[in-house]
This record gives sequence, structure tokens and C-alpha cells, in this order.
Amino acid sequence: AKAQKNTKRVPSFRKLLRTSKIKLDNKLKNKQYKQQSAAKKYRKEQKKLREAVRDAISRKPFPLEECKKRQVAEKREEEEEEDALPLDMMDEDDLKLMEDLAQKASFLTRDLSSDEPVHVKKRKHESVIDKYEKVPRRMQTEPEKELIHLLPIKDKGGIIPQTMEKPVLNVAQNEEEDTEEMEEAEELLPVLTPEEMAAQRRQKLQERKMHIAALASAILSEPDNNIKKLKELRAMLMEQDPNVAVIVRKLVMVSLMEIFKDIAPSYKIRPLTEAEKATKVKKETQKLREFEEGLVSQYKFYLENLEQTIKDWKQRKLKKSNVISLKAYKGLAEIAVKCLCELLVALPHFNFHNNIIVLIVPLMNDASKMISELCFEAVKKLFKQDKLGYASLGVVKVISGLVRGRNYDVRPEVLKVFLHLRIKEVELQKDSEDIAPKKKFMTYKEKRKNLSRMQRKWKKAEEKLERELLEAEASESKEKKLKLHTETLNIVFVTYFRILKKAQKSPLLPAVLEGLAKFAHLINVEFFDDLLIVLHSLIASGGLSYRESLHCVLSAFHILSGQGDVLNIDPMKFYTHLYKTLFSLHAGGTNDDTGIVLQCMDVMFAKRRKQVSQQRALAFLKRLSTLALHVLPNSSVGILATNRVLMQTFPKMDLLLDNESQGSGVYLPELEEPEHCNAQNTALWELHLLQRHYHPMVQKFAAHLIVGAPTEGSGALSLDLSQRPATELFEAYSMRGMTFNPPVASVTPRRKVPSRLSEEEDKRENTLSVGGYKGHNWEDDLGLLPSFWLFGSFN
Repeated sequence: AKAQKNTKRVPSFRKLLRTSKIKLDNKLKNKQYKQQSAAKKYRKEQKKLREAVRDAISRKPFPLEECKKRQVAEKREEEEEEDALPLDMMDEDDLKLMEDLAQKASFLTRDLSSDEPVHVKKRKHESVIDKYEKVPRRMQTEPEKELIHLLPIKDKGGIIPQTMEKPVLNVAQNEEEDTEEMEEAEELLPVLTPEEMAAQRRQKLQERKMHIAALASAILSEPDNNIKKLKELRAMLMEQDPNVAVIVRKLVMVSLMEIFKDIAPSYKIRPLTEAEKATKVKKETQKLREFEEGLVSQYKFYLENLEQTIKDWKQRKLKKSNVISLKAYKGLAEIAVKCLCELLVALPHFNFHNNIIVLIVPLMNDASKMISELCFEAVKKLFKQDKLGYASLGVVKVISGLVRGRNYDVRPEVLKVFLHLRIKEVELQKDSEDIAPKKKFMTYKEKRKNLSRMQRKWKKAEEKLERELLEAEASESKEKKLKLHTETLNIVFVTYFRILKKAQKSPLLPAVLEGLAKFAHLINVEFFDDLLIVLHSLIASGGLSYRESLHCVLSAFHILSGQGDVLNIDPMKFYTHLYKTLFSLHAGGTNDDTGIVLQCMDVMFAKRRKQVSQQRALAFLKRLSTLALHVLPNSSVGILATNRVLMQTFPKMDLLLDNESQGSGVYLPELEEPEHCNAQNTALWELHLLQRHYHPMVQKFAAHLIVGAPTEGSGALSLDLSQRPATELFEAYSMRGMTFNPPVASVTPRRKVPSRLSEEEDKRENTLSVGGYKGHNWEDDLGLLPSFWLFGSFN
């Protein structure tokens, strides 16, 4: 009969690759089961041995010699008793039983005082004792021998097996020898000097650096083939040498961060489904899958290591090895935070980005100033570079939850990062609706009516492709952007309104008002009335600082200058509050309050010029000119630039450049109502004084305003000054952080201020009541003005 052909197929190499991991897992499990069973068996034997020893100790048998002596003595007594007693009183069977019992040592040596039952041998542990008794004992000095089976020898007589004895040395003896050798080695080692120890440390550090550099360069050169070296490099995060552990761990953290920034793809890696794993793919695809799987797993472990480092430092915990001191853990935690911040900004599209956000946002409220500033800067960079809005939405959600979870007890800077959001427009009408793509496709009837058969076929393929492009995640369409921005801004406003409602005395209020001032034009019209009432109540309460009240005014006018144009609301109370508090600006301090005032003036007059009366504009122009005499040069430049805008926006402002009064009444500078202070009956005499200011830019602006702020001619400003807004000029000439030592100007003899006014009118103008000082001659007493204004020196 013909032999049957073997139909069993040899497994392919691809199948071996697919099942190799399973086999390795099974081998590892079997090895673990064997170790567990061996340990369990060993524990059982030890337990039985302890029970046997305990039972043997409980009984106290007599020595054999005493038993023999007792048996001889008993025999003699029995003989004596036999002589004394007649034997016919006992039966023969009873006598034989007594003799048999007398021959047994257990009967004689049993301790009758114990509570042990008679039939002890029936107990289980008795068999254990017998078992250990039967085991042949070996001397301690006798070495244990093990047979090694060698290759057999084939002879004429047959196969001759060969074995060899393998001697096993005594463990205790080996340990003693090792300890002796260690002691001898310690005695032989010389004591290192500090210089030698430093040199040895430098050598070790150099070796670690070279190893890190070699691994990093290998990974960057071929990431697909050297993904296993990433694990080897990550294992160096657990450096145990106490001399170089801190520096090596820091270097490995930074190196891994740079490696992940370079080799991470520009898309998010999703886990494969079971169906995808089961399908056969090309060799290149399988290699790419293995690389992506290894990259994601190593990236996850790396982030977990960074998180654990920060947690150990926050909880003041040390590892059991105590390789690194608690003081050094702070440095490790700072490096870990830096790495997380870099990854937050560099890989917003990659896996585990939301996990990094959850780690970074609470650290913005950390007590350590360095760590909190690092996190602030990282979040600001993320907001500025986030064009679509996915990452910004995630950060805003976490911040809102953090503020609410900690009962509004967070640092104000946590809310100030909202000011760096790139949100300029939102979908106001469809806040809660899904925004569908604006692309409209032709219906079947339209295609049938207008297109031929071939055209319909091409149109169908084209529309299918367009739908796929619209549904793709990478398409940064305007609709998606508006939807994300709307959702983000809704969360921001919910956070702001909660603080306004529940925590008005919180230190977060300035940040809330500042945020409302920036995003107020994006608020829904439905909330305008309630929000204006809340802002006015905050100002009227008197519990706000000056800057907070300015933010309230700015927020109110931002609301009214945006969608609030359609509302018939006159914010006279906000105008009055700003007019009343203008002189509260610090005269000699470099602060940002002036910048907020300039923003308020721009929104109140430039953007709402149609709703502002002439009387109100004249009052603000006069008060701002008086204020320019008392503040620093950069503030004076900004205020004069604002006056220039007022004079060009409202054409009848040149009334204040003439000495003729308009209407009845006298100017009342101390009155807090701008509409009723009769500002049309005064003049801008402050401009003549500002022409003698030590700062050249203030002089230039004052001369420009005296001639009526023309846009052309000899009195006009240059283009670089005329086109720049007041807030920008204020920042440009700011002296914050500068050491300013101007030369002391030579004081010229007091002369009459040049003016178009006559001598009598000039004298009368100088004696007008200005700033509450009635009848004061300002030309004769210029020495009462701030000293830095006249002589160019200030503290």
C-alpha cells in the first residue's frame, strides 16, 4: 500500500510572528504557576515540620536506661508478690495480658499527668513523624552530590551510560567565604580623597551621557527599527547610583521629551480592533502597526513616570531605596513639569493630550512660583497657537471645573489665562444647535432635469468625495471653528457669572471684570440688562478698588458698543463715575490704570460718538487736560493723544481754545456731573504749561493741540504719531523697568505765557477757579506744580 501523504501544513513565518507573543505569554504564565506551586509545596512541608516538632516537644519520654531499670525492678516486685499472693486468685488469661502489657515501653513511659489520649499514633501528625524518622540523615559536613548524565558510549557489549557527580558546595560556607572576601576587599580598598571621588563621579556621569546620546541618536536615525531602545532609555529613569542618579534622571527626562517631539506622527494613533488584528496585512503595514503600538505604550509609561515624580514630591514621599534626597526631588519635579509643558504645546494632536492638560492645569495654582509660571506660559502658548480650538476647549473645561471644585479659592492668574484665548467671533444665533455644512448638494430631481446620464454619474462621484472631505477630522472648516469657539466661550461666561453671583468679594473679581471687558461684545443680548445691573451694583457698593471699578466701566461700554447698539440704554451713571474718579490716578507711579482709562475713553467717545453730547465731551476734554499736568510723561502722552481724537471727532471742541464764553454760567471743576459743569466757559490753559514740559514728546503734542490738532500743515503730527492709538503711545513711552535720569533743565526767567489772549484776558484766565482752587494765579505760582514736571526729576 502506498504511504499516505502528510497533509499537515507548515506554519508560515507571518503566522509564527502573530502567535509568538501568545506563546511567550503562555510560557511566562506556566513559569509563574510552577514557581507558585513550588512555593506552596515548600510552605506546606515547613508547616508539617513545625507541627511535628511542636508535638514531639509536648511529650517528655523517659530515657531507655531508666525504662530498663524500672522493668527489672517491677519484675522483682512481681516475683515477690507472686510469693506473697496465691496465683489461683487470677485467671491465666488475665495474667498473660498483664505480662504482655508490662513488656511494652510506651505503657511504662507514658506521662499520665498530660491530657493526651491513649491512641496517639492514630493522629495524622504521628505519621509525619514516622515519615521524617525514616528519612536517612546526613552529616552536615557531607556534601550533597548530584549526578550529571553524559553522552553514552556504544560498545560491542551494548550502550554504556556515563554519569558524573556534581559537587554542591555548602551555602553557609560560601556565605562565610564571601563575607571574608568582602572584608578583605574593604581592608584592601584605599580611602578615596574628595578629588578622586569627584573625578570618579565625572567619569560615571560621562559614561551615562554617552550611553544616553548613543540610544537617542539610534532612535532618531531609525525609529521603526530601534523602538526597543526607547524602552532601554526609559529604564534609565530608575538610575540607582546615588552619585549620579539626579543628573541622569533629569537628562533622560529631557532626552525622551525631545525624542517624542521628533518621532511622534502628526496624527492621533488609535488602538486596533479585534477584526483589524485578525486580518492579514502587508509586511510594511504590520511593521508600522508594531511601531505605533510600541510608541504609544512607551509614551504612556513616560507620562506616568513624570506624573509619579510630581506626586512623590507633592506628597513628600521617598522611594524605599532612598537614592535621591527630598531636596533633590524638587528639582526632578520641576524638570518633569517642564517636560509636560513642552509636550502640551508641541503635541496637541497626539495621544494623551487631555491627560497632560489634567496634570498641568491644577499646577497653575501651585504654591511654587516657578512651577505655576511654567504652567501659565505653557497654557498661554497653547491658546495662542491653537487655530481650530480643540485644545483650548479642553483646557477651559478643566479650569472651570478646578475653580468650581475648589470653591473659587484659586489664584487670579488661573482666570487671567482666558484673556489669551483666540476668540474673535462666535455663532451667536446657533449656540446649542449643530452647525451643518453650507455646501448644498443637488437633489435627484434637479440632476434628472439639468444633467445628462454621464454628468449625473460624475456629479455623484464628486459629491461623495466632497462629503468625505467635510466629514474628515483634519478639515478646519469655519463652521467647526465657530462651533468650538462658541462652546468655549459659553464655559468661560458660565465661570464668570458664577463668580459674579456667588463670590463677589473673591480676589478673582478683577480677573472676571477684565475678562468681561474683553469678551463682552460676544455676550448674548439676552444677558445685557442683568449684566449692566450687576456691574452698576458692584460700583455703587463701594467695595471695589479703583482698577476694578475701571474694569466695570470698560465692560459696560464694551457691551453697549457691540450688539448693545440696538438697545436704547443711556449709561450716564458709568460716564459720571469715570468723570468723578479721573483724578484718582496715581501721579507718580507707573501702573496700568492709565491704560484702562484710555481704553474707556476710546470706547466711550470714539465708538459711541453719536450717543455723546457736546457738553459731556467738553467736560471730559477739560478734565483730561488738567490730569495731564500731574501724571508721568507716558501717561501725559496717552492723555494728549486721546484729547487729539476728541478734538477731531467733535468739531466744536475748539471752543476751549478761545477766551469767549458760550452761554451763561461759570465753569465748576469740582462738580461731579459732566453735563452741568459749564465746561464751555473755560479754556485749555494747561496746554501752555505742557509746552514747557521737560519731555519732548509732551511738548510736541501740546503744541499740536494748541493750534487745533490739524491733520495737515505745519502744526500736524508725523504719520508714525498720528496713526498710533493712545494706548500704544502710552505703552511705547512707558518707563517701567527703566532707570531714568534726565538732565536738570535750566529754569528760564518767568515770562508771560505766549497766547492769543490779551494781557487782561490772560490774567483773568489764570485766576479762574481750576480744580477747586478759586482765585489762584497759576502763572505766578508754578512752583506749586509737581517738581518732576518743572525740573525733570522725580522719585
